[in-house]
Amino acid sequence: MANTLYDRTIAFAGICQAVTLVQQTARNGQCDSDAFEVALRSVLCMNPKNTLDVFGNEANLKVGLECLVKGIDSTPAGSEITRYVISLMALERKLTRRRDALSQLSDRLDTLERQVAHFDLLDDQMISNLASVYLDVISPIGPRIQVTGTPSVLQQPANQSKVRALLLSGIRCAVLWSQVGGKRRHLIFGRKKMVEEAQQILKRI
Repeated sequence: MANTLYDRTIAFAGICQAVTLVQQTARNGQCDSDAFEVALRSVLCMNPKNTLDVFGNEANLKVGLECLVKGIDSTPAGSEITRYVISLMALERKLTRRRDALSQLSDRLDTLERQVAHFDLLDDQMISNLASVYLDVISPIGPRIQVTGTPSVLQQPANQSKVRALLLSGIRCAVLWSQVGGKRRHLIFGRKKMVEEAQQILKRI
């Protein structure tokens, strides 16, 4: 996998997209349906040819790229996004140190890949299956990500499953970020360059 500014920007936009959709779902029970499908498909793209292959094409990352460009600011919504991103990256670091969890995750994703041959990925059962992978494999590694939103929305099992499936996608993108050389210092010192790169990509789509 290439280790360039472009690759890091694509991977980081994937994380931003996942957490933006988590925020939308937790508040409204709905999110951008096309971006949601892209996020779920990214989980099952385990042997990509390159970084972009995980998402299909640049246009599929529009939600995440816009989030990256707008900036993870100090507004309540922006700080919530920041908290989700940092939490996912912390979880990914813990995951990569746990060989047992990585092996379990690989087995569960293989099973999901076989199921997709028989069920639509957006079928409620498949979303629930993706959510259970997050719940069983990722969540116990800790610390748990506290998702905030509308209580009546978050109490609905279907929305809980959507949120967990999206968090699993966020973990997948955080793994990708690490694979293309993404480090915390890139977020602190290289953010401006990533924003400029994201702006260039958005102009093309």
